[in-house]
Amino acid sequence: MTATVLPIQVIEAPESWRTVDFISDLHLQEKDTETFKVWRDYMASTSADAVFILGDLFEVWVGDDAAQKHVFLKQCAAVLKDCASKRHVAFMRGNRDFLVGSDFLNACQVQDLQDPMVLRFAKQNWLLSHGDEACLDDVNYQAFRRMVRQADWQQNFLAKPLPEREAIALHLRTQSQQHKSDPNSVYADVDLGWALAALKKTDCTCLLHGHTHQPADHVLAGEGQLQRRVLSDWDVQSTKPRAEVLRWHSTGQVERLNLLT
Repeated sequence: MTATVLPIQVIEAPESWRTVDFISDLHLQEKDTETFKVWRDYMASTSADAVFILGDLFEVWVGDDAAQKHVFLKQCAAVLKDCASKRHVAFMRGNRDFLVGSDFLNACQVQDLQDPMVLRFAKQNWLLSHGDEACLDDVNYQAFRRMVRQADWQQNFLAKPLPEREAIALHLRTQSQQHKSDPNSVYADVDLGWALAALKKTDCTCLLHGHTHQPADHVLAGEGQLQRRVLSDWDVQSTKPRAEVLRWHSTGQVERLNLLT
């Protein structure tokens, strides 16, 4: 199974852009103050002309109305808006924050990205995705994803009172954490057939994604110049702290920046 959807969104980088930054999987939450601080400082100080956030910026998102109630989410919105006043900021939804609405992004002056989509920069075409759609071997998750991405499901969920939505989200996160702690759990990676088909159909040379928390640069076997680059997750309070940015230069150079060194 290698089904993919042709992106209808293509961004042509302005000639003035010299560097583009990519981040994903920060899983921002109120209790992780250190990761938030590193992200806040990075967003305020990066020299990049654009910042692309490729999903799971937030640990959970139960509706834009939560951002009007919770101080922490208001702080996150302020960081996004301040950064967007200085450089281009674009946001793609992930599996944790797929309910982020266009109203919230518009209020923050952040561009709304489809998944997948194409970025044309440095005389190359890159296909950008969160990555969860491409992990085809995780059959149970793919069924869940299809359900919650339906407009009817989202409308019904968002119609529930905020406390009820937060309780449902807490229950789902608890289940996810239990799954992670199971030593027999096997995590699916991006399907090679999906990646190759998507790159060929969109005339791209590189698939850039997050989701798997396995940062690496892969040359796709037997396919010459086709690549798959994987973004790092962020967790400053972990026993193995990490906060990494992938930076793409107009010269074609790509580098990974460790914000903790």
